[in-house]
Amino acid sequence: MDYILETKNLTKNIKNENIIKGLSLKVPKGETYGLLGPNGAGKSTTMKLLCGLLKPSEGEVIFKGKPWSRDTLNKIGVLIESPAIYGNLTAKENMLIHACMLGVSENEITRVLKLLKIDKTGKKKVSNFSLGMKQRLGIAIALLGNPDLIILDEPTNGLDPIGIQELRDLIKRLNENQITVLVSSHNLAEIQHIASYIGIIINGKLKYEGEINDTDDLETIFMNVTKE
Repeated sequence: MDYILETKNLTKNIKNENIIKGLSLKVPKGETYGLLGPNGAGKSTTMKLLCGLLKPSEGEVIFKGKPWSRDTLNKIGVLIESPAIYGNLTAKENMLIHACMLGVSENEITRVLKLLKIDKTGKKKVSNFSLGMKQRLGIAIALLGNPDLIILDEPTNGLDPIGIQELRDLIKRLNENQITVLVSSHNLAEIQHIASYIGIIINGKLKYEGEINDTDDLETIFMNVTKE
């Protein structure tokens, strides 16, 4: 198995509290990996450790076989919490700001906007976008520069059924383009639809990791792990 991302004994202490406890994840290349757990389990903290927003107290993050470094950010796209977008600008204008910071071309903007199917929004201000459209724009920004890995933290929060279906279709297209997706959620049904591998975190510890398919009962797996 070819793993694009691994963690080894990843640990994070915040204000003398042990939030993440010896986490060792293995995320297969080109797949969607669902990071599951109840609220407060440590999913968001883990995501922030993976993309460098937080520094581990112990352990390490391995990306494509090498220890995490600042250069790793060039190959990782991140959407944690709300997208960093400007409501008074159009989708393309928002993209231009981020493309300038990343040093990518306008052709790259066009490619990503088409991939996300928001290339025909024209002069419409982002403040007038639906929540689903804003989420797509946030993911589009994360995709600038053609990253190998996309990290999404609770991306379906606040989305209506149409927005959720659009997100499912997008994640499928990303995998088809050999982009690995790591998505955190407490929504078991949603992860069942999109993920081929899962990890379950309980109280900052990895309690389960493995492949899943359509015939697996994810709710039963989750509840059994929780009870243990």
